[in-house]
Amino acid sequence: MNRTCHNARTRPWGVFAQALPVLALTLATCTPGNVPADLLIAGGSVLDGTGSESMEADVAVAGDRIVFVGDAARAGVRAADTIDAAGLIVTPGFIDMHSHAELDADHGRDARAFLYQGITTVALGMDGFGSAEVGAQLAAWEEDGIGANAFLFVGHNSVRAWVMGMEDRAPTGEELVAMQALVRQGMDEGAHGLSSGLFYLPGNYAETEEVIELNRVAAEYPGAIYDTHDRDLGAAYPPFGYLESIAEGIRIGEEAGTKVIFSHFNAQGAHNYGRAHEGAALIEAARRRGVEVAGAHHSYSATQSNLRSYTVPGWAVDGGDTAMVRRFDHPDTLQIIDAQTREMLAIRGGGERILFADQRPDLNGRTLQEVADEWGMDAPSAARQILRDGNASVMNLGLYDIENIRDLAQRDWMMTCTDGRDPGPTRPVTHPRAFGSFTKKIRDLVLDEQLIALPFAVRSMTGLAADFLGWTDRGYIREGYAADIAVLDLDAVEDMATYENPHQYSRGTVHVLVNGEFAVRDGEATMALAGRSILRGGAAYDGRQ
Repeated sequence: MNRTCHNARTRPWGVFAQALPVLALTLATCTPGNVPADLLIAGGSVLDGTGSESMEADVAVAGDRIVFVGDAARAGVRAADTIDAAGLIVTPGFIDMHSHAELDADHGRDARAFLYQGITTVALGMDGFGSAEVGAQLAAWEEDGIGANAFLFVGHNSVRAWVMGMEDRAPTGEELVAMQALVRQGMDEGAHGLSSGLFYLPGNYAETEEVIELNRVAAEYPGAIYDTHDRDLGAAYPPFGYLESIAEGIRIGEEAGTKVIFSHFNAQGAHNYGRAHEGAALIEAARRRGVEVAGAHHSYSATQSNLRSYTVPGWAVDGGDTAMVRRFDHPDTLQIIDAQTREMLAIRGGGERILFADQRPDLNGRTLQEVADEWGMDAPSAARQILRDGNASVMNLGLYDIENIRDLAQRDWMMTCTDGRDPGPTRPVTHPRAFGSFTKKIRDLVLDEQLIALPFAVRSMTGLAADFLGWTDRGYIREGYAADIAVLDLDAVEDMATYENPHQYSRGTVHVLVNGEFAVRDGEATMALAGRSILRGGAAYDGRQ
């Protein structure tokens, strides 16, 4: 192969406070003169994922790989298809480090909500709810087709529920061995690590030592990650402690010997506004002593979870939902539950801050307080009435502080996530984060506020995540890497989704390639299902773990 060097012109996008030093793009090799590439992305400003300044360069793709980065005319690179990227930004496809994308559902398989943000890869099995049957899921995605790449974690909540149900107690020795076996099954079949949701049930019933013992199993596998929705981001009941919860998450990874990532990392509740730097200090202290610990966040001030977790103390759910309802019907027990529910709602700003994103049409788009007022009862009573018919999806408005978001966005270990799902048309009101998280970060924090530089933001969405995951052929614009590529028009970048009208795709994403195939071309989704199931280490699933 004839190797031809190129002169690429640096474009100074990083004029803001977080601009990183200018680094040259790796000089790439071109395709042989007599073998054209499939696609040439010509004349774009390439941000390669390293955090360095953009450089004007052409990018050639053959099959599912990037085969050239440089001056195509000078190198004699030809392609069967060419798109003009002059005036546009060319980046690696974005990696959503905490997602709930519904790739198994007909409405979510194409991943359009994510692709229109430039996202080409999503992490699933989060908050401790990933199945141990990782291989079956990876195989199903390969057979059915998915619009974006996806990778999995095996979940602590899932394995605990499988072995112990919803019991509030420590496991027996035999039960611990059974849970360890399920974690090992998931890791053997390609999981990237163990996820936990210690805020949720039944995970909240576990002591720290239980999670460490399960994470030790994950640690037997090179590159394993402990991903945690930690026990108390600041709004848990009873309080465990915002800082104590971060320390617990770090300890679980450090003692077991895995990497650690804090999901949707932020401080929750008005009492924690302005405190993100305290939590960040714990992470940075751990990093200084050699623990590979990081976080991922989005730029919205609302959370989304479920009504039971926000309004019923964990002890009242011991034994499951049927046992919970029995406690509702016991007058003395109900008095205690009611008092604690009031305390839980106070932490979250009251019933007027709890907005239903549920599929039940009589709830969707209304606050808990509005429902309670209509029913002629108080908010705790309305919550219990709803829970008798099953749990409900809710948002908690204003739980995150914008100043905390701004602080965390500037940390060089902070990745980006949506924490979102596109639930389809049955839920007119849902959290907009599935449709706009990455776009919103660029629009608000880079372009409007000029808080962080574009190369820094793009790295948080690409190379930083790939490096943490231990992948060696995704996350960068480099020769030989997978052709997961986003092409953006910065003048048009806009997150359109709102809390009132969330089902709106982001604008400004002109083209998206997933494994070399157009998923979005000229601003329109192609409906291609070019995503791959990604095993731990970064290889695509081929039927063999």
